[in-house]
Amino acid sequence: MKSTGFQSIFPGKNALAGMKPFLLLWATQAFSALGSAMTGFALIIWSYQQQGSALVTALLSVCTYAPYVLMSIFAGALSDRWDKKRTMLVCDALAAAGTLAVFWLLKAGELQIGHLYLLNALSGLMNTVQQPASEVAVSLLAPKEQYQRVGGLQAFSSSLVTILTPVCASAVLAFGGMDAVIFFDLFTFGTAFLTLLIGIRIPRREAEGPKESLLKSSREGLRFLLRNRGLLDLIFFLAAINLVYTMFEAGLPALVLSKPAGGQLALGWINTCAGLANLAGSLLVSLLPTPKSRVRVICASLFLSMGVENLLLSLTNHALVWCVGSFLGWVTIPFMNTNMNVLFREHIPVDMQGRVYAARNSLQFFTIPLGYLLGGFLVDRVFEPLMALQPPLLTALFGEGKGSGAALMFLLLAILGEGVCLIFSRSRHIWSLDRADQLQRAERAAANPQTPHQ
Repeated sequence: MKSTGFQSIFPGKNALAGMKPFLLLWATQAFSALGSAMTGFALIIWSYQQQGSALVTALLSVCTYAPYVLMSIFAGALSDRWDKKRTMLVCDALAAAGTLAVFWLLKAGELQIGHLYLLNALSGLMNTVQQPASEVAVSLLAPKEQYQRVGGLQAFSSSLVTILTPVCASAVLAFGGMDAVIFFDLFTFGTAFLTLLIGIRIPRREAEGPKESLLKSSREGLRFLLRNRGLLDLIFFLAAINLVYTMFEAGLPALVLSKPAGGQLALGWINTCAGLANLAGSLLVSLLPTPKSRVRVICASLFLSMGVENLLLSLTNHALVWCVGSFLGWVTIPFMNTNMNVLFREHIPVDMQGRVYAARNSLQFFTIPLGYLLGGFLVDRVFEPLMALQPPLLTALFGEGKGSGAALMFLLLAILGEGVCLIFSRSRHIWSLDRADQLQRAERAAANPQTPHQ
């Protein structure tokens, strides 16, 4: 008997029995992520107000993601040999120490943009180690047949954080200033830390703690991907998408904060609409049955996302239209994320996931710092100076003054993003993941004929 849409979101007691440890971890980690995101949102506004440069602000994200590129492969090998729970606790504690450092520097009147670069690098390094440990912890805590639901719940919490971040951060900033934002961040950290420390037991596996050298363990993740070309091509697809997306992210504050129709409130509403879209998309993922072709869903989702938002933000000058573009650009992303995560979890053995996820992070995220640097550079040094010359055709399309250069870049990113989707959608190796996924589902259905379809 197939489950209904409401049963997908609100499953019965028996279905939740095996999900309770995961749900506890998921809820508290999402709460902590909200606090961290609020601090990050407030600091981006602070840095742009201090410097007025898209490149300077983009460097904050570069410093956060650079450790992924430099250290992820080694972090995954360490994650596979270290205890997952202790790894997550230590990384969370060190990241919280960085937030405390921001507070002390701010109170002393000594906070500089250079301090934020350094502290963001520390936070990124901790996340580099924690992320593969967290991914494996989820695989160990959640039953395999619940991976589709797990993906939907993770998309739901991510979208909720995106919705609440600008609203909550703006409200807390208005009433309590940066001090209150940081205190809330530390409170959410404490909640998640104590819950993980006291209330959650993450199972250990006998494969944990391999005896081979760190370098050899690190190479294993790359070797696994080289032997599984479909996963490798999918990672390169997402790396190319990340390049386009982060160039967009680097230019967004320059466009919205600079144009007359924009400002801090408009930027907050655009982010809120992105969160609402993620929320709607994650609910739809939970309501709809498992797709016959996960790869087709991934390709279609990214094709729609890459084109719509970039076009509407580049060719219009109205905050309401920007919000509509943000919603349409993000509503399909939970479909992409959920189906991508299921493919990875289904195709990678649990005792290899730390190393493989870390190798994936290096390959998939190395374009993120490049995208932020390139996007900030192009806005500040190429497109804004070009628009300052006021070419008649370009000013008719993208307006005049500061922010018009970012609008021009967004049009080019729309074209680039659609081209990336068309190229990778023709990869036969990526499509082979669908055939393997369908075979595994058929085998599970034959072995458990009474299991509800998820």
